[in-house]
Order: sequence, then C-alpha cells, then structure tokens
Amino acid sequence: MTNFIPIFPLDVVVYPGERLNLHIFEERYKQLLKECIAEQKPFGIPSVIDKKMGDLGTIMEVEEVVKEYENGEMDIRTRGTKVFRVLETVRSIPEKLYSGAIVAYPENKLSHQDSKLSTLILDAVKRLYSLLNVDSKFPNVQSEMISYSIGHFVGFTVQEEYELLGIFDELQRLEYIRRHLTRMQPVIKELEDMKARVQLNGHFRDLSIDDLNLDK
Repeated sequence: MTNFIPIFPLDVVVYPGERLNLHIFEERYKQLLKECIAEQKPFGIPSVIDKKMGDLGTIMEVEEVVKEYENGEMDIRTRGTKVFRVLETVRSIPEKLYSGAIVAYPENKLSHQDSKLSTLILDAVKRLYSLLNVDSKFPNVQSEMISYSIGHFVGFTVQEEYELLGIFDELQRLEYIRRHLTRMQPVIKELEDMKARVQLNGHFRDLSIDDLNLDK
C-alpha cells in the first residue's frame, strides 16, 4: 500500500511504539501539526542523517497537545506507529508551507519466538547500565518489540539506529543488537575490572563509575 503523508524531517531516528515530545515553532510545521490535529491524521518523520534525508522514517500520531502558545507554537506528545519508505518527495504542495512524500509501508515482523536471545540481550544491557550506575534509566521494554524498546539504549550511533530501522524482522533486529553488544564486550569487561579495582582501593572506596563521567 502507498499513500501521501505530510513530513517533518528531523535528525533523529524514531521507532514504532516510541513516544517523542516535540516543541513546534517553525511556521511550516505549525501549519502541518494544526492540520493533523484538526483532521486527526498522522504525519511522518523521515530521519535526517548527516544533513541528508533518508528513505526511511516513522509514522507519528499526535497523542496530546500539552501547551499552545499565543504565537502559535505548541508542545505536543507524539507516538511512532510504523515504519515507512519514501518513494517520492513532494517538496511543493499548493497552499502548504510544508513538504510531503509518497510512501510505502514495508512488511514488518514485530514478534519473535527466540526468548533465549531476548533474555541474553536484556541481561547484557542491564549489566551495562548497572556498571554505569544508571539502572533507573533502563527502558520500559515492550515484550513484542524488544529491539525497538532498547534501540536507543545500547550505545548505537545515529547511523546504526537508522540501520536498525531498516531491518523488518524482529529476530534479525535482535541479532543486529547482539552483534553490537558482542563488539562492546571488551569495554564492558574493562568497566567491570575498573569497578573491582576501585572497590578494593580504600582511597577510592566512595568513587562511583558515574563520577568518572564516562558518558560525556
């Protein structure tokens, strides 16, 4: 199936099921969102990578208008629903400030049967978060879309997040994440060894991994 959608290109990757808060301030996107809200229709966020709009993006639904400003700006909450592929970009639409696209929706297998692989991956990510003392930031995992639930939380680059968006089978997405975590094993092992040394050294007994600013 193909259809036309209004688009809001952003330099982010959004996954199905993900919630995204947006502050709308540009005139073209104020017009776009006002129409989507009034007509209860979705819009698309194609991912912009290295200042170039990619062929893949995610359909978004407006869940809530949190605040409207006097100048027409808005704070909104949105949620991703499904992945689309851009077939043609429509840059000029009569009486519209925004652009659109003709898109198709690739068949996407969201569920999986390999519970062992899921458990292995989740345990590895939890282990990493524990080492970094950021357990509270571990994502709320949706049982049928594990890859999308943790795609932003495994240390991917934006390009790798985009590559994950282009995989349309949950088991293959999990394998992609597993390979990434395997490559990270030396880093995780080094963190574990460092934490063990810190705990043994009386002078640094109160020093935490978080204090080392490893995520900066």
